[in-house]
Amino acid sequence: MMALPEYLFMSVDDYLALDNNSQDARYEYLDGEVRMLAGGSTYHSALISRLGAVLERALEHSSCWTYNSDIRVELSESYYVYPDLSVSCDESDQKLGNSILHPCMIIEVLSPSTEAIDTGEKLRAYLTHPTIQEYIIVDSLSTWIEVYHREEDGWKLRTYGPGNTVRLEHLDIQFKVDTLYRGMDLQATRRQTKRKKLK
Repeated sequence: MMALPEYLFMSVDDYLALDNNSQDARYEYLDGEVRMLAGGSTYHSALISRLGAVLERALEHSSCWTYNSDIRVELSESYYVYPDLSVSCDESDQKLGNSILHPCMIIEVLSPSTEAIDTGEKLRAYLTHPTIQEYIIVDSLSTWIEVYHREEDGWKLRTYGPGNTVRLEHLDIQFKVDTLYRGMDLQATRRQTKRKKLK
C-alpha cells in the first residue's frame, strides 16, 4: 500500500470518525499518527491481484477468508492498518463490517514510499500480534519475497528469489516465484524509480 507523506496526529476516536466517514480515501492509524493511503503502480497492483488469486484457489474449500486492502485490520486499540492482503480463519471476522481483528496471514507488497515502514514499524507490529502466523513481504522492484513464519521457538525468516517455490506453511499454500512475477520488467522499473528520486 502506498502512503502519502503528509502525516497527521489525532486521537483514536477522531481517527475512526475520519476513516469511517471518508468516501474517497483510507487512513491508517499508527499509535497516534494518521497516514492517508493512495494507489500503487501497475506492478504493485498486479502482484496483489495475482497473490489474491493464489490465496482464493488454495482456500476455496476451507473456512478461511481472503481480504484485500479495502478491509482494515485492528492490531490493537491504537494501531489500525490496511494491508494489501490479509487472511482470517476466525468466524467472528466474517461478519458484515469494515474491520477484522484476528488475521492469521498478512501480505504487504512493497513500494518505494512504504518499504521502510512495511519492513520496520509494521513488521514489529505484525510479529507481536497474537493471531498472525505468517507475514509475507513482496518486493515490487525486484524478484524477491520474504516470509516470516511463527514457530514454537519464535519467528523464522525464509527468503525466495527467481526459480524458487514459496511455501506458506500455516495454510499449506505454495506458488512459484517466477509465475507471480511473469512478464514484469523489473530492471526498467528500478531504473525509472531511481530517475524519479534524482529529480
